[in-house]
Amino acid sequence: MALVSKQIFVNLPVKDLEASKTFFGKIGFEFNLNFTDDKAACMIVGENIFVMLLQEEFFKGFTTKDIANTSATTEVLVGLSADSKEEVQAIVDRAFAAGAKPSIDPVDHGFMYQAGFQDIDGHMWEIIYMDPTVLEEPAE
Repeated sequence: MALVSKQIFVNLPVKDLEASKTFFGKIGFEFNLNFTDDKAACMIVGENIFVMLLQEEFFKGFTTKDIANTSATTEVLVGLSADSKEEVQAIVDRAFAAGAKPSIDPVDHGFMYQAGFQDIDGHMWEIIYMDPTVLEEPAE
């Protein structure tokens, strides 16, 4: 069975949509304005990957559960790939310059390098570089 190309939309509640857009814009993300208004912003992460930043009140319309208190709990770890160790660090450095808080110290496994941050709403982000030769399937 062939895999069909899919899109992923990660929905995150935010306290201040404009502040979140500014924060992620400083890191280098762009927004699809066709799906952005005063309640939500569609952040473009990749060709088929989007993060919907939703004002908390608007987000509540999609769930009957309480919104996680990110200062006390972790509801999700958003992992994004990077093309090099240097790109990992550059993204994390831009996040800190934009107001992010630390989450994990950088970890270098040799074949994989990761570093992370908490965005201004406390959501956890991990930026990861993995040596592509490790991902190659062994020849039979």
